[in-house]
Amino acid sequence: MNLKPIKIIKKNLVLIEKIAIFVCWKRDKKTKNDMTTTIDKSVMDNAQKWLEGGYDEQTKATIRNMIENDPGELVESFYRTLEFGTGGLRGIMGVGTNRMNVYTVAMATQGLANYLKKSYTGQIKVAIAHDCRNNSPLFAQTTADVFAANGIKVYLFDSLRPTPELSFAIRYLGCQSGVVITASHNPKEYNGYKAYWADGGQVIAPHDTNIIDEVNKIEGIDQVKMTGGEANITTINKEVDEPYLAMVHKLSLSPEAVAKHNQFKIVYTPIHGTGVWLVPAALKMYGFTNIVNVPEQDVNDGNFPTVVSPNPEEPAALKMAVDKANEVGADLVMATDPDADRQAIAIRNDKGEFVLLNGNQCASLLTYYLCRRWRELGKIDGHQFIVKTIVTSEMLLRIADSFGVKHFDVLTGFKYIADIIHRNEGKLQFIGGGEESFGYLVGDSVRDKDAVASLAIAAECAAWAKENGLTMWDLLISLYVEYGFYKEGLVSITKKGKEGLEEIKQMMVDLRANPPKSLAGSPVVEVRDYQTHKKVMNGVESVIDLPKSDVLQFVTADGTIVSVRPSGTEPKIKFYFGVREDLCCKEKYEQVNAKLVAKIEALKKDLGC
Repeated sequence: MNLKPIKIIKKNLVLIEKIAIFVCWKRDKKTKNDMTTTIDKSVMDNAQKWLEGGYDEQTKATIRNMIENDPGELVESFYRTLEFGTGGLRGIMGVGTNRMNVYTVAMATQGLANYLKKSYTGQIKVAIAHDCRNNSPLFAQTTADVFAANGIKVYLFDSLRPTPELSFAIRYLGCQSGVVITASHNPKEYNGYKAYWADGGQVIAPHDTNIIDEVNKIEGIDQVKMTGGEANITTINKEVDEPYLAMVHKLSLSPEAVAKHNQFKIVYTPIHGTGVWLVPAALKMYGFTNIVNVPEQDVNDGNFPTVVSPNPEEPAALKMAVDKANEVGADLVMATDPDADRQAIAIRNDKGEFVLLNGNQCASLLTYYLCRRWRELGKIDGHQFIVKTIVTSEMLLRIADSFGVKHFDVLTGFKYIADIIHRNEGKLQFIGGGEESFGYLVGDSVRDKDAVASLAIAAECAAWAKENGLTMWDLLISLYVEYGFYKEGLVSITKKGKEGLEEIKQMMVDLRANPPKSLAGSPVVEVRDYQTHKKVMNGVESVIDLPKSDVLQFVTADGTIVSVRPSGTEPKIKFYFGVREDLCCKEKYEQVNAKLVAKIEALKKDLGC
């Protein structure tokens, strides 16, 4: 009789018993403060399933090591299963149910495959892409193998590609779904899994929760089909690249201006990511001939060696590009995040210094340019619209109103912008839309933020402004004079791990129980709670007609808007501040800017952040 399996099981049970009696551990060696926690039964159950299941021996050895030497990491790795948020599945790479690894990727894919089979009859097709991150090619291949083993036709890009091209490919190839492996702008230890539906947009309710339900039915990797479908996988490359670039080129509105100013000097960096050749290719198709790269950052590297964080929202990520621009005397600096869905733009101010535009400024400039040129070209007839998120500058709405363009406000997450586009197909025409977090979309061929197309249009906007005797800075200030000086601030508070998640939840509970009565000296006249769908304005309650979301907004008598929400993709709680003042002329810019900065600082102080 073979007793080896019994011995292994007994050994694992002894290890699990150690978890049960280990109720505290040292969390901070520097201060030597002990922090205690109770290890939930669910953590032990999840770890035991992986120890007994069909997982590789290296994974099991890692789990045993956590049990014996690092119970804290065990809790963080197994206390929950990764869930789809505003950006899909995203987490730190490692072993466990709460980590990104081939098993969580495979089980998520099996759940998605099961749901697709319930939702569609006949041949199901999916497209798959990945970015430059560590393990992204492995996770993409794992995703393809699982789909293929389930009899689903797979179109797999042969190498890294931007997220917007994946969205385009779904519609172009007639797919029912798609996946891109990326953690967008998150630090290098993260990876992610963005799932898309047939419209090319990220999955939303009820699909997102239904997919999770299917995933939760899978008790272990043994229930995942992973082999036998190799014939169902087709590799794709230029047959999608070329139509995608052609689509981007068709968005052009001012080819004559570009032709006159084609020597406009642009420095572009992909920050080691997927925009490395597609962004320059798009700019060249538009007619720009003087594009300067940053060689050190053209190297695809998931460790992002030249930056602390590959987030284009942070000025430090653009330092090398700005230095290069000053060296060569460039007019414009552009950057994309690792999966090239978010873009960053730096322009020269009236002193000749480069200033990084925030997401609201970029979205305002693009929206104005698009609406202005659409009207000048006779393309506006009252059936056009733009979309923004609830935490994005109200300036976009004022711009749209001034051109007779309809507008929609949606929850944070570009999937909600895609949903509005989908709902209005055949009725209204989408011009553009975006969110404060450096994401923008031009046209409706893609259903996610698209930095490739947005940067091409931004460069064209700069050429158009130059043709009209303006710099991009001049154009921005002119918008402040015309529509009001809108200024925004953002504070992100990071709370990592299980305890951090609980702290964030408690912060939202406290704000709901005790909302501020006034902010920066102005009384709060309206409270919007998107979780309860209630809006209270001057004591009168009404209903918010948007999906449920854990977001609070406070509006003051002077028009200030403060929004608070936990991030859907990172262990953070975010505070958004939006203030406004009239600006009579560009000469008063510095004075009014200082006043707005002081108001934002007062708001932060009032909220203790």
